[in-house]
Amino acid sequence: MFLTSGADVNKFFVSSFLAGVSFLAISPARAEEAADAAAEVAAAEADGSAIVVTGARGRIQRSVADSPVPIDVIGPQELKNTGRTGLKEILGNIIPSLSMPALGGGGTSASVRPISIRGLSGDYVLVLVNGKRRHTTSLINNLSRISGGSTPVDIDLIPTSGVGRIEVLRDGAAAQYGSDAISGVINIILDNTARGGELSVTGGQLYEKGGALAQVSGSYGVGLGDGGFARFAVEAKYHDRADSSAEPVPYVYPLVDGQPDPREADANHLIAGGYGRSNRDKIVNTSYNAELPLGDDTTLYSFSTLSYRNIKDARGAYFASATGYGGLANSSGASVLPQLYPAGFQAYRRIWEWDFQAALGLRSEFAGWSLDVSSSFGRDNVKLGAENTLNPSLGPDSKSSFFMGRQKQDLWVNNLDISRDLDLGLARPVSLSLGVEHRWERFRNIAGEPDSYRDGGYVIPLDDTPFGQLYGGRSPSPGLVSFTGTSPADASSISRNNVAAYVDVSADLTPGWFLGLAGRFEHYSDSAGNTFSAKASTRVELAKGLALRGGVNTGFRAPSLAQTAFSTTQNTVTVIGDERVSTVSKFLPVNSAAAIALGAKPLKPEKSLNFTAGVTYETGPFRLTVDAYQIRIDDRIVKTEFLGTASNGGAAIKDILVANGIDDVDSAQFFTNAIDTRTRGVDVVGEYTLDTALLGTFRLNAAYSYNRTKILHVIDNPDELSTLNVTLFGRQAQRDLVAALPRSKVVLSSNWSLDKLRALVRVTRYGQYTESSNVAASDRTFGAKWVTDAEIGYQLTDNFDIAVGANNLFDLYPDRNGAVAADGSGLYGNFAPFGLSGGFYYARLGVKF
Repeated sequence: MFLTSGADVNKFFVSSFLAGVSFLAISPARAEEAADAAAEVAAAEADGSAIVVTGARGRIQRSVADSPVPIDVIGPQELKNTGRTGLKEILGNIIPSLSMPALGGGGTSASVRPISIRGLSGDYVLVLVNGKRRHTTSLINNLSRISGGSTPVDIDLIPTSGVGRIEVLRDGAAAQYGSDAISGVINIILDNTARGGELSVTGGQLYEKGGALAQVSGSYGVGLGDGGFARFAVEAKYHDRADSSAEPVPYVYPLVDGQPDPREADANHLIAGGYGRSNRDKIVNTSYNAELPLGDDTTLYSFSTLSYRNIKDARGAYFASATGYGGLANSSGASVLPQLYPAGFQAYRRIWEWDFQAALGLRSEFAGWSLDVSSSFGRDNVKLGAENTLNPSLGPDSKSSFFMGRQKQDLWVNNLDISRDLDLGLARPVSLSLGVEHRWERFRNIAGEPDSYRDGGYVIPLDDTPFGQLYGGRSPSPGLVSFTGTSPADASSISRNNVAAYVDVSADLTPGWFLGLAGRFEHYSDSAGNTFSAKASTRVELAKGLALRGGVNTGFRAPSLAQTAFSTTQNTVTVIGDERVSTVSKFLPVNSAAAIALGAKPLKPEKSLNFTAGVTYETGPFRLTVDAYQIRIDDRIVKTEFLGTASNGGAAIKDILVANGIDDVDSAQFFTNAIDTRTRGVDVVGEYTLDTALLGTFRLNAAYSYNRTKILHVIDNPDELSTLNVTLFGRQAQRDLVAALPRSKVVLSSNWSLDKLRALVRVTRYGQYTESSNVAASDRTFGAKWVTDAEIGYQLTDNFDIAVGANNLFDLYPDRNGAVAADGSGLYGNFAPFGLSGGFYYARLGVKF
């Protein structure tokens, strides 16, 4: 069943496997030591005694069980047993409040998929690595309908094999960590196992749709000095795309005298190319984590990740031959030159990405204070390209591959954190933490080659061919038919500085009553200005094992630099009702003359107010937590509608654009602080461990998440547009915020082990969701689905284990309720959180040494 989609997959899989095996120097003692450590961690996570570092500053250690805010701890074995191969999909499989659409939208969003947590985009969750802020992606989700305009951290560029555990704080924490920590914090803590190694080889594919996968991952630790360590990890993956289109088109080539072209016999009639899993990617992720004691009270530490990703993405329309043959709609008119593409073409977006983060720090004790000083630098560097397309304005001499530009995001963070315990006669010492932070960040949008955006001036000749008769005398649109390169006018470089200071005080006022207070002030050198955030949290133990917890906090998210400076000219397809309309639109930076003429204002921070209240109960092997929350966000940053279309401003908007140097476009968009929202929800988690002498150990888990977002206010049109018939933030965009993701998600799992045999079954219910339109009659609602994952493994020896499993075991698909395009795509819609391509089946071999 596995790896049947091409020789390149097999070569990658076999060579990686042989390389890994040749690396092995198996030591049973080290393997047993690593196994014992893993078992100890798993037991701590199961009974709630695992010590957490996220959201709890200072010296006093707190466990999951006595935390005043909800925290999930996900260990390495749980990460591995999902059978998934990227942290986004792994966490989406485990964390009920995290969701990710199959296809959030076009452009780079189809490849670097946006996520949503508690119904909010990934922009509102802060990602840390070893407690230090991680840089965001440089790829803005400007064409994504879900989480549109977001620039979150891309956690898929961190090797799973290098992760020791992940702590997920499900509460606002801007007062402790700063911007972005509105819906929560994900702290990815790298593996610190000092000795021994692991190697894992995984292969699999979809049941019907292809999507072959080959992955090799491993890690190895060595001792450093007296009590130090260095842990290295690497992960290499090849994943092919999968097509879930409807029936093939009857003809690809134009008819010849009313008869099929002879080339039809060898043509691919399933031409959508990427509806489902749209991209073919190759990823190599690496990391190290190291500590070196310099004395009794001082430790030098460093960690880093380095990744390379190569994506060939087929997401986007199939561009039919301009004469409309093959049963396809005439989607691109004069732009598909028959001299180059007589049967039309499927364009491919290319992404070549280098990403890294490196940190160096020192922990020490000084005059009774604990000291941590650190500096880290991260960069996401993306080269964009296009293949199998053309710039029709260059005529039949146009080439087919183009360099479209680069996007870069840099982040340099310097921290000084100090803490000490103060004995004030309370039940436990008061924990006092103080800190200062400096951040410098920069976003660059770099122009591509001229042929990717320029107007070559070609005029279609008027001749006796069907194409010449239809379009003779016309000039095709400039730029690429599929994706448009970045022009010098769209290029930008923007940076800013940030300085922050915080104080965090917490104490057990009585043996059963905890209280924590935090405040943080930040100053930005750009329009984000000054902000202050505060947080109060508490936990009261009512009886043994029974406690109430909750808190209130204010937060903020400064606009990303990409949201301020990003600009592009895009050839895209907008759905109005059931009709797909091709448009050329300009995305304007908010500080440009054209955007200002349309009423754009400098972006300001989004402000939040969070309330949370919960109850926890644990006795023996059973633990239950119920946490309700409300998150209000004011001045949320969203994209405007396409301003200038026939139904939204029309000629009046185009006149404003032309007057400010923007012509040859149909419409324009920009970012603005446009709406206020309120999200309410509840998270319920129940865990039970059953140990039996004859039947083994059962770890049972049930989790439920529900959230609902309501739009409280939409700003009025700016004065510049007040006399025009313009909708700034329309029906579809509003509906996508409140109905595009399932409001509820249930995850039921059973992890069983008996001697050398183990099995995992996880059943997830995804609630219904709606893919909305600007016209209510064209809304499409997709029903709830139960999706089953399963894995069974066996420990062959102390060093070797095998596992086979399935994600979406019963090959389940979304409802067949989508708007099907002429190329066969759209059958299952786009937003399904469990994918569009059915069941995935895999096998894994693991080695410890």
